[in-house]
Amino acid sequence: MHRPLLSRLVPCLVASLLLATPATASSPELIGLQSALGALVSAHPGEYGIAALDLRDGSAVAVNGDIPYPMASTVKLAIAGAYLAEVDRGLRSLDQVVAGQSAANLLERMIVRSDNRAADQLLTTVGGPVSVQQWLSSNGITGIRVDRTIAQLLREHGHLADSKDVATPNAMVALLYKLNTGMLLKPQSRALLLGLMSRCATGTRRIRSLLPAGTLVEDKTGTLDGVTNDVGFITMPDGRRLAIAVFARGGRDRQLGIAEVARAIYDRFADAERNALTLFLKLR
Repeated sequence: MHRPLLSRLVPCLVASLLLATPATASSPELIGLQSALGALVSAHPGEYGIAALDLRDGSAVAVNGDIPYPMASTVKLAIAGAYLAEVDRGLRSLDQVVAGQSAANLLERMIVRSDNRAADQLLTTVGGPVSVQQWLSSNGITGIRVDRTIAQLLREHGHLADSKDVATPNAMVALLYKLNTGMLLKPQSRALLLGLMSRCATGTRRIRSLLPAGTLVEDKTGTLDGVTNDVGFITMPDGRRLAIAVFARGGRDRQLGIAEVARAIYDRFADAERNALTLFLKLR
């Protein structure tokens, strides 16, 4: 297939997969991975929601992909996106002073350190939860609810059964996909956000934990009582990028569960790379 045609078809394929929010893997080759992921998380107490998408060819896998889970601080990706989109439109700047600090500094604190006060200061600046929700909806991202400030969220209880401030794994991967492709942000803003995610300091025991040393991970974590999340991108050895969202609630050892899920996904795509290289060498 000619690359220009492929470049047009892949976004359409990805969009159709994400809109359909498949209950099963998008290709026969991924059915084994989906089964393995299901068996892996069933061995852990609690409930897991998983979605992963190959950003190169649109292949996808999900376990409980359509079930809403509390986002916790993974919502900060949407807050960052909404603010940076206004920067791209010339409505705001990274130098803008918000609560005595530059917006750039607040973005760094929010994404790298998951600073809740910084998040709420930026959230207020863009117009609150309603404005972030409108930004998501206007960009065709459904399945994510933004209802409260972080301070309001933390004051309330019952997060395990919460119907507010939730996202399905498939919806979160749709947001990641659009952030990665530049559909939501200009290149400079996209690079800034991904750079901050690459320095995420709160998730060393989650997606990153069991991956081979040197693997590039750009992620954002989320944590509440009984809730542990991690979402972001994994770059494979051949340069392909995977968008991944793992939500976990209830039970225990949720960080280990997320790490094992990420490693299982990584290994499946690494095996595919090795198999493709072996086939290529045989055909030469």
